Amino acid sequence: MAAQGFQYDRMMDAALRGVMRDALARAAERGLPGDHHFYITFQTAHPGVQVPATLRQRFPREMTIVLQFQFWGLEVGDAGFSVTLSFDAKHERLVIPFAAVTAFVDPSVQFGLQFQAIEETAEAAQAEPAGKPAPEAPAAPPAPEAAAKPDGGDRIVKLDAFRKK
Repeated sequence: MAAQGFQYDRMMDAALRGVMRDALARAAERGLPGDHHFYITFQTAHPGVQVPATLRQRFPREMTIVLQFQFWGLEVGDAGFSVTLSFDAKHERLVIPFAAVTAFVDPSVQFGLQFQAIEETAEAAQAEPAGKPAPEAPAAPPAPEAAAKPDGGDRIVKLDAFRKK
């Protein structure tokens, strides 16, 4: 039997996605402290992503959302997260597998991570988190999808630097 080498690129990717998961889980439990807020970019066509058809039409490939002042029902699971945001004054529930995320940035501390989206089967992506109805909430802010992507700063970690070509 041939020995399989360590796949450090996959281990590193999993570890850094864990940082994103932990930050989101803390925000779900305690809210966002101080000036912390998140820009999260994800592939809208990735298996398991659930976004309204109007948003998928506007953003057929990639979308950036902002979690800052007004977001509701943030739930974080092992495979992804779900959150309710306001788009054109309408509350919409988004379900995003971590495998679909291509960037996670907290500009308040100049921290960011960039990822390659992970290919996975549709069945695995559907496993968690389950979409839940949007909670009732007060009037909402302007649409967060219109926010500009962050410049990245000097603390963006690109995983491509660690991958074999």
